[in-house]
Amino acid sequence: MDRIDAMQAFARVVETGSFTKAAETLRMSKTSVTQLVQQLEARLRVKLLNRTTRKVNVTADGAAYYERVVRLLADMDDAETSLSNASAAPRGRLRVDVPSPLARMILIPALPAFHAQYPDIQLDMGVSDRRVDLIGENVDCVVRGGELTDQSLMARRVGDLQLGVYAAPSYLERAGTPSHPQALQDSHHRIVGFHWARTGKVVPYAMQRDAESIKVQGRYLLAVDDGNAYLAAGLAGMGVLWLPDYMAKAHCERGELIRLFEDWRLDPMPLYLAFPPNRHVSRKLRVFIDWVVDVIARHAPIAGRYDP
Repeated sequence: MDRIDAMQAFARVVETGSFTKAAETLRMSKTSVTQLVQQLEARLRVKLLNRTTRKVNVTADGAAYYERVVRLLADMDDAETSLSNASAAPRGRLRVDVPSPLARMILIPALPAFHAQYPDIQLDMGVSDRRVDLIGENVDCVVRGGELTDQSLMARRVGDLQLGVYAAPSYLERAGTPSHPQALQDSHHRIVGFHWARTGKVVPYAMQRDAESIKVQGRYLLAVDDGNAYLAAGLAGMGVLWLPDYMAKAHCERGELIRLFEDWRLDPMPLYLAFPPNRHVSRKLRVFIDWVVDVIARHAPIAGRYDP
């Protein structure tokens, strides 16, 4: 038995709650993972996991051992990467997930500079607005807009997206230009709905002007759950959009979108980078996080914290 492999297998079973999921993330067979954990228990003469046909639970001894194992594996990783100048360069595979517009318009165009600096880091980037199970899917980190509802995750606020209300000229020609946000509640106006992954619902937007405030729900003919599809629907004249300014800027310059209610304010949308608790922040993840923070600061700085 390779003790390190056994420790890694045990840790992944605890984190995923399943031998099958642990095997998938480790790219091993379920049989191999099971045998490694059994051999580890035999060596320690302690039961680490309670297994049933439906789930796997960690025992009290297993929970205590897991905390030690996570620290040990982290220390080993740090030791290996600090042995020499050659090995100090961060390397390895990172699995990340980011919203589709942020990936297309900000992060991916900046990646050549990242890979020029860190040529040995391999990125597997999921591009979606769906809710990701970081532990179950073995994802190292995600970038998400809006307040995080999963308080178990470790999170870092990396930016604030300034929002505006926009519509295509074709929509305004057909429905008229609303002079007040309340007009979007009228029967002849339509918004493009966005289903947020964390709620599965189209949420109202809060807007303020001086002492006046309003929440606009609106009615939609189309609701989507992807940022690029949301923008495409607005450009096609399907309804009014609430967009981060970085998504709207180029389209406004080309006359494809028109900003509405410029004297009204919307609270900025916070951007968070989140990663699993008890997951060692490796050097490759650390440099990726620092790079994301730097790139986003140029496009969506945290309000009051960035001096360009």
